[in-house]
Amino acid sequence: MGDLRTKLQELAALPADRPMCMPGAFYTNQAQFEHEAATVLHNGWHCLGRADEIPEPGDFFTVKLLTEPLIVIRGDDGDVRVLANVCRHRGMPLAEGRGNVKRFVCSYHAWTYGRDGALLRAARMENAGFDTKNCRLHGHNVHLWNGFIYVNLDTYAAPFDHPDLDGLLAPYETEKFRLVHVAEENWLTNWKCLVENFMEGYHLSVVHPQTLHGYTPTGLARKLLAGYDFTSYAANYPATIPPRGKGADGLNDDERMRSTLFAKFPTQVASQAASLLVSLSIFPLSAGEIRVKWTMSVYGDDLEDETITARIKLWEEVNREDREKLERMQVALGSEHALEGPLAGDDYEGTIRDFQIWLARQDSAIVAAQ
Repeated sequence: MGDLRTKLQELAALPADRPMCMPGAFYTNQAQFEHEAATVLHNGWHCLGRADEIPEPGDFFTVKLLTEPLIVIRGDDGDVRVLANVCRHRGMPLAEGRGNVKRFVCSYHAWTYGRDGALLRAARMENAGFDTKNCRLHGHNVHLWNGFIYVNLDTYAAPFDHPDLDGLLAPYETEKFRLVHVAEENWLTNWKCLVENFMEGYHLSVVHPQTLHGYTPTGLARKLLAGYDFTSYAANYPATIPPRGKGADGLNDDERMRSTLFAKFPTQVASQAASLLVSLSIFPLSAGEIRVKWTMSVYGDDLEDETITARIKLWEEVNREDREKLERMQVALGSEHALEGPLAGDDYEGTIRDFQIWLARQDSAIVAAQ
């Protein structure tokens, strides 16, 4: 694993006009994954979904991030909380799936918790050392941004701030988009492979000839902004295609005629268009498996129900096409001949280099702190 960490630093330091990708072991080695899980993933801000998945007090959904089962809930005060989905008595999960609750009741011994995580009742607990105040559910570090819910397993991590990305998305009014679809499935690929795949336009016309090439051809892909923990590119539309939605009044013609794709490192990738917002949250399970949660949101009443249904089907097919390629690639990445190779130019794979540089910077900071 030490060789991979050294290789990451070497490739990240290459001149910008000579970028190279990491060798296959970077994506298949379980020890490398466990290192990432304990460092860059444990310390990162992860998108769990959209805030309007839980619009009313008591609405909740559950997820698992690394080894941590989580409850994402709207509290009585309207705030979004992320609670540990672990009973403080003997460790039983308190909830599964999604729904609405007045309280959480443990299915093992009926310990009962409020929507804020406070222990309300624990039958027959009469020991002198028992105190309800010391038995509330752990509340994780939460940050809301542009209508997305993020969690950081590091209790002391500061909320992220990136004004350049805020400025890029502001004309779209991302926070105002309303949820129309949520789906989850497991993919047999490495978490970094999906980040890299989603964030490069080089594959669009090859992998998606029927679904995407007609309105986001590879030749029109252009790199946009990058910052400390994000990157972005424009999948531009040909001038010949019909409009795909009006969107917010403040959008200019260029913004209406493209999908603005961005990655919020380490595990969120998204496509922001005038009337449609698709976000993929990646939950790494092992070196070769991830759980993918994707949401689709629309701007106001821009799109009719029939159009929304068609867009959902389109994105289901796009995801299927990507999943098929990534799962096949994951097998080949285990080969001793899966060596580092040259990346394409900035407009096509410059976002992969941005991700690589971020990963290398994070790893350097970890070494310095040890």
